[in-house]
Amino acid sequence: MSPEELGGRLAELSGGTASVTFGELTVDAPRESWVAAVTAARDDPELDLSSFDWLSGVDELEAGFDVVLHVFSVRHRHRALLRTRVPRADPRVASLVAVFPGADWHERETHEMFGVTFDGHPGLVPLLLPDGFTGHPLRKDFVLAARVAKEWPGAKEPGESHTGVTRRRMRPPGVPDDWGPAAVVGPARADRADRPERPARADRPDRPAPADRPERPARVDRPDRPDRPARAERPEPPGRPDPGDPPDRGEAGR
Repeated sequence: MSPEELGGRLAELSGGTASVTFGELTVDAPRESWVAAVTAARDDPELDLSSFDWLSGVDELEAGFDVVLHVFSVRHRHRALLRTRVPRADPRVASLVAVFPGADWHERETHEMFGVTFDGHPGLVPLLLPDGFTGHPLRKDFVLAARVAKEWPGAKEPGESHTGVTRRRMRPPGVPDDWGPAAVVGPARADRADRPERPARADRPDRPAPADRPERPARVDRPDRPDRPARAERPEPPGRPDPGDPPDRGEAGR
């Protein structure tokens, strides 16, 4: 079954739409029939998409969140990407644990990272984040607090050119301009405000000029070393052939 035929069959069963891009099939099903569409894809003998691969989410900003499911058929050797969209104001959809028990862990992760609630899930308890963590890190509006609180590890700050001309310090993606400590460019930055100012050069003790320094004593010639005796030539070990002699190829080569 070709991807186009597979998409037509899935769209007919799910009541959604199918599209094929670069040979990959994607089927968009309505949120209300999400469980029915996935169940039909699993139980239909022509499809037999009974092997669960993974489930995750995609943040589409104002459009909402996409819940994406990838399944494949071991018997027919084809696969499909099933997708449904939930609104941002009410990010919830029915759970697929009753259809694919392996979706339990994936729905917990998607709920934790995107804030999508799966109705009917046996327990959407935290999976990856520490206790007391606030927010959903994979949402595009999540503030990257670590990029603001921690110094930039590179040799130059973002926005600083190789010529030394420092422009306005850039904020990491997703961080509002009025969030976090004020970013001041130059020596008056927040981390240098408590450092004492370096004294002017006139207040430093002057170093002696080269003419006032004491002269270095002249180098005393070392006494000549006695000549070492020449190394005695070592005798050649017995049995070593002379390099000028032709190689011995045996009786067969003579």
